[in-house]
Amino acid sequence: MLMTIRRQKVMSGLSTVGSALLLILPSTTAIAQVPAISPVTTINEAAAKPDIVLTPLRGNLTMVSGSGGNITVLTGSDGKFMVDGGISLSKSSIEGALAKISNAPLKYLVDTHYHWDHTDGNPWLHEAGATIVATTNTVKHLSTDTRVDDWKYTFKQMAPDGMPTVVINSPKTYHFDGETIVLTPVAPAHTDSDLYVYFKKADVVVLGDLFWNGVYPFIDNEQGGGIDGMIKVDNEILAVITDKTVVVPGHGPVGTRKDLVAFRDMLVGIRNNVAALKKQGKSLADVVAAKPTAAFDATFGKFVIGPDFFTKIVYDGLK
Repeated sequence: MLMTIRRQKVMSGLSTVGSALLLILPSTTAIAQVPAISPVTTINEAAAKPDIVLTPLRGNLTMVSGSGGNITVLTGSDGKFMVDGGISLSKSSIEGALAKISNAPLKYLVDTHYHWDHTDGNPWLHEAGATIVATTNTVKHLSTDTRVDDWKYTFKQMAPDGMPTVVINSPKTYHFDGETIVLTPVAPAHTDSDLYVYFKKADVVVLGDLFWNGVYPFIDNEQGGGIDGMIKVDNEILAVITDKTVVVPGHGPVGTRKDLVAFRDMLVGIRNNVAALKKQGKSLADVVAAKPTAAFDATFGKFVIGPDFFTKIVYDGLK
């Protein structure tokens, strides 16, 4: 198993999964089409490879990347407290990563939202000892087959062993391994099931897919998400963190408040550009052709979601 430990910021912002997906992104001349092969299939193929990266954060916190969304692990005398579980195809690699972090038993797993690249590991992680915590809407989506047309994919119902058993609709606090850990559900943003996790002593906030560092995000309009909700929630988070806070994104390298500000500003800029064109009665094809993301493409347009596809996501999400 290939496993490296990096103590500095991962500069490229492109994970193994993202690098594989570059091969199937729409070209700049395409009209915002999802590739013929669902990105889910390609992400799963990449997650089956044993390329896992451990990034130490502060104290006993580590970010684990290489299996779909980023995973965060706190370890200490009380055991391991884990945020997001990656894709089950990475089970053996994630097991190795957890063992490398420490031999403490796994006690808790928090799902930041329902998407498979954050929850697919739930069943085996529950079997390994984790009590799973999530929002009501994460439970709702995991309880049934969920179709996401933008991914050309139907996510199957979660196995019973992978279902969250602690369900929250308001902030919940854990005292674990000397940390005060606050779980905060938010209004619909990336999906209608999001929460974020703040480790107060370490001053580390884990945002799930409310933040994609240096890349365009997927926003699940079909399951309650929307560009306006993303902007609103990111503004709320910016109001409660500082320039000293370590910010863990759902995808991309470990970030800072400054990185989250840049991400929020990108969302606002593209949202306003698309909204102005849509208000003029422009069709999706016309808006895509107008390149409303152009000012941001060099920084944010080189990952899973290309500029045209992100334009479609924003267009569809504006009410």
